[in-house]
Amino acid sequence: MNYEAVIGLEVHVQLKTKSKLFCSCSTEFGAEGNSHTCPVCLGWPGSLPVVNEEALKLGIRAGLALNCKVAERLKFDRKNYFYPDLPKAYQISQYDMPVNGRGYVDVETRDTSSGPRTTQKNAEAQSVDRGSWPVVRKRIGITRAHLEEDAGKLLHEGIADGSLVDYNRGGVPLLEIVSEPDIRSPQEAYDYLTTLKAILQYAEVSDCDMEKGSLRCDANVSVRPVGQEKFGTKVEIKNLNSFKMVQKAIQYEIERQIDAIRDGEMIVQETRLWNDVKGSTFSMRSKEEAHDYRYFPDPDLVPFTLSRETVEAIRKTLPELPLERAKRFIKEFGLSEYDAYTLVEDKKLAEYFEATVRAGAAAKSASNWILTELLAVLNAKGLAAESCPVQPAAFAALLKLIERGTISGKIAKDVLTMMFETGKDADRIVKEKGLVQVSDTGLIEKAVEKAIAANPNAVAEYKAGKQKAIGAIVGAVMKEMAGKANPKLVNEILLNKLG
Repeated sequence: MNYEAVIGLEVHVQLKTKSKLFCSCSTEFGAEGNSHTCPVCLGWPGSLPVVNEEALKLGIRAGLALNCKVAERLKFDRKNYFYPDLPKAYQISQYDMPVNGRGYVDVETRDTSSGPRTTQKNAEAQSVDRGSWPVVRKRIGITRAHLEEDAGKLLHEGIADGSLVDYNRGGVPLLEIVSEPDIRSPQEAYDYLTTLKAILQYAEVSDCDMEKGSLRCDANVSVRPVGQEKFGTKVEIKNLNSFKMVQKAIQYEIERQIDAIRDGEMIVQETRLWNDVKGSTFSMRSKEEAHDYRYFPDPDLVPFTLSRETVEAIRKTLPELPLERAKRFIKEFGLSEYDAYTLVEDKKLAEYFEATVRAGAAAKSASNWILTELLAVLNAKGLAAESCPVQPAAFAALLKLIERGTISGKIAKDVLTMMFETGKDADRIVKEKGLVQVSDTGLIEKAVEKAIAANPNAVAEYKAGKQKAIGAIVGAVMKEMAGKANPKLVNEILLNKLG
């Protein structure tokens, strides 16, 4: 019997406010332990919470960006449970009247179910070609996106007996985004998270920095026989600190559950943790239901109504979101769907691309170089697009040198690395290093003749019909001319000589 996975994700996003959700304490990350606390966020008797208006507006803004129905009336509830990092022994959250109701996210995800196939090239097509696997647009439903306060943080490392608690994070505003169980594979989960992160960053509601805990994810996973409508028993996986980790944990859990069912075991509803070193999940505790938390309306925070004018005013402030920007890149710059969707996944990278084009670079050349050579150098140096030391105008100037034939693409790669290391512009590096491309046909012809004489086997193979053999001769020419020969002229002269 074949099985399919049913996956839902719960994503906690830290909202970009200067103060906490119910008090005026700072949300600064990395401050000295317990330095940003007060009677309200520590839960002292007699202290009263007050809703942070900016957090509410950011929550609404995020909901609108996620196509959610924003509530007309909402309230806050107490979610009761005991844990050392929860000073009040309850968390102020939202239960039956959340700020954002149902919504959806359209995701470009790889369809690996049927293997590689040719897909439509039309920009409006639902299926687009991205690498060897087709990419399909899939709509993932959102059940709700509600506001709640964060808990503190337990510190275990370096503590001989017990643990310490830092309550600086306690009370920081979170938006919990709960997806529908519409996800069917680890790859879909990864692509959904990537899309979600991009939307939230474009909407400027959170920095989504997972290293700082600004974005955290729990995964609900179950399996069922293919064709069965009823869901299987779900397991929640916590302690997932990266999108790749989410992907690996879901894959493991799917396989674990299928193996267990085939061995006649019952799947138990529980919470499991992911051990990245062992590459496996392990049981933490039995899964709580809503009634276990004894939700009830927070008596200190009365229900209130959101005016439609307020919601519509926030809607008007929404910027161009990733999907809209990708469509514009395709239409305005003639980019392929793959390039457009890849660029817009990172807001700063998309902005870098546009700035490069505005500085005079050809759009397709800029896209190709950014997605290959620039990203390669950034990744090698551990830098994000916003930290790139080569400004878009300087990058555009480098691409213009290639376009004018001043330097070859191969030389340009070396120049780009030197631009990162020295801070100098491309023109200066090319002049100082004597890297100007050689287009003197006489010099190139001599180098070609020398290469032909030195590579008789490659010449014979080429004349016998092995087209790739010419690569060895071209390489010999470029070596002879220190990589400065005009590649186009090299090929023209070489093909003419070989007949």
